[in-house]
Amino acid sequence: MSGRHDFLTLAAERWSVRSFENRPLEQADLDQILEAGRLAPTGCNYQAWRALVLNGGEAMEKLRPCTRCHFGAPAAILVLYNKNECWTRRYDGKQAGEVDASIVATHMMLEAEDIGVGSCWVMYFDPAKTRQAFNIPEELEPVALLVMGYPAKDAAPSPLHEQSRPLDELVRYGSF
Repeated sequence: MSGRHDFLTLAAERWSVRSFENRPLEQADLDQILEAGRLAPTGCNYQAWRALVLNGGEAMEKLRPCTRCHFGAPAAILVLYNKNECWTRRYDGKQAGEVDASIVATHMMLEAEDIGVGSCWVMYFDPAKTRQAFNIPEELEPVALLVMGYPAKDAAPSPLHEQSRPLDELVRYGSF
């Protein structure tokens, strides 16, 4: 198994980077991050997720009016799902697309951390502006925007990063 961390260490050390070096991501790093997304589990393995890669220059300039939470990142990956392709639970019609896209985005963030790329999951973006700026078809639903790049030398986690609720406040066994 390759990588710098065991999983719990990787999960604990990953934090939302909001300060980046001013250089595009290398294609090899993007490829590795995207491969981690490709390996993510999806409902019935339908793999209805899609990714829009924005790496530097004009693409990132088009993104800036869509969110104030771009943090000057040189790159981003918008994770979407195809509403016409995702698995649907028959009991209530719930589609797996949003969950699938979230799992894919999580895999990508963790792989990014493992190879030295900083990322920040952004949900604060205007879907209509984003759809228009990047000509996103109606069947594709944007879920997560991962702004990313190589962390700036002075990048640091938010003071809230270390604050986690204890498991006994979050977990119940058997029933609530």
